[in-house]
Amino acid sequence: MKTLTSHPDQIYALDSGYGRPMLDAIHLIVQSGRVAVVDTGNNESVPLVMQALDELGLRASAVDYVMLTHIHLDHAGGAGALMRACPEARLVVHPRGVRHMVDPSRLWAGSVAVYGEETARRLYGEILPVPADRIVAADDGLVVDMAGRRFEFLDTPGHARHHVCIFDHCAGAFFTGDTFGLSYRELDVDGRPSVFPTTTPVQFEPLELHRSIDRLLSYEPVAMYLTHYSRVTEVPRLAADLHRLIDAHVAIATAAHGSGAARHREILAGLEVLLSDERERQGWVLDDEALRAVFAMDLELNAQGLGVWLDAR
Repeated sequence: MKTLTSHPDQIYALDSGYGRPMLDAIHLIVQSGRVAVVDTGNNESVPLVMQALDELGLRASAVDYVMLTHIHLDHAGGAGALMRACPEARLVVHPRGVRHMVDPSRLWAGSVAVYGEETARRLYGEILPVPADRIVAADDGLVVDMAGRRFEFLDTPGHARHHVCIFDHCAGAFFTGDTFGLSYRELDVDGRPSVFPTTTPVQFEPLELHRSIDRLLSYEPVAMYLTHYSRVTEVPRLAADLHRLIDAHVAIATAAHGSGAARHREILAGLEVLLSDERERQGWVLDDEALRAVFAMDLELNAQGLGVWLDAR
């Protein structure tokens, strides 16, 4: 299986190896022999990044920046290990994420609360700290220059309060983490992508997410690079679908009764119906079993996130 895909403007998508093929992308941006890495996968992804650099004729010392869209561990779990492997790099992360990169103990505890100890350890291994003097806090509007290539960081809450999206002024494109949802390549129909929101616990805020998506659109990007999974175009159409589907998630949650496990099951059942309806709307060719396999973890986490949001209102 090909794990490194070339996109315009010297942007490369690397399959991180996390979870399943084409679930989790690490993006490498090359400019005049220098490299920025967006999101890191987990610790087991780091050797794949090293191999990708070698394939591109570059060394670890060429990496100037490791940029995190947010600190959920499928995006940031390998950050400490990658920083150790790239001695010249600086880590750029939302200000709320800085302390968790320096001391990942609370970050780890939060992941255990979502996944359970055994699954979290299997997925992520040991989360390594990053020295504070190698971290740059990505305040809203921060611009980072790499060999003349400008990256602008926008504070984009809604999926998480520690989320940024990164505008690559050279490519005219955003690296969106989870703010612009999930777009799995298995769902493409004749090259036409689809998108689905992610409301993963514990900081889903629908109004903020709507605002963040609209803010991205105001830049008129030619493409979005999603961590799940990589490059999509037709941005206005996908944004409209995201807005519609975020509202549908909220409607399912607010219609649910009770609390606890019973409410969770009701929300999950509603999301399964929504996914099935979306398959008909978009013309996805996957059968029921294949579609459930692609979205099994996402629907569970979306249901958890909606439950947390209901309880916090």
